[in-house]
Amino acid sequence: MASSKEYMEFILGQLSGLSDVSSRAMMGEYIIYYRGKVAGGIYDDRLLVKPVASAAAYMHTVAYERPYEGGKEMLLVDDVDNRAYLEGLFEAMYDELPSPKPKKSKKAKAEK
Repeated sequence: MASSKEYMEFILGQLSGLSDVSSRAMMGEYIIYYRGKVAGGIYDDRLLVKPVASAAAYMHTVAYERPYEGGKEMLLVDDVDNRAYLEGLFEAMYDELPSPKPKKSKKAKAEK
């Protein structure tokens, strides 16, 4: 089941107090980026974030769920109506999020 655009817009609205939050549609779901790093995503109208220790420590309730069958477990964020909580969660986990992998240049791709 794909996620709705309305839910994605609601989550982005809840995170609007943070700078540089964006999303990208991917196969009916949405990836959430925070300051250039993948923080989580919206899967079946659920907000799931990367399972970093700082996120688990910050959350009221820690529940692991898979975004899709065969996917790696992520943390389910159940308090999406609390804007301050969501913003605090993303701030708390930012330093632990993996940096994006450098993109290969067109020249390197052509050489393969």
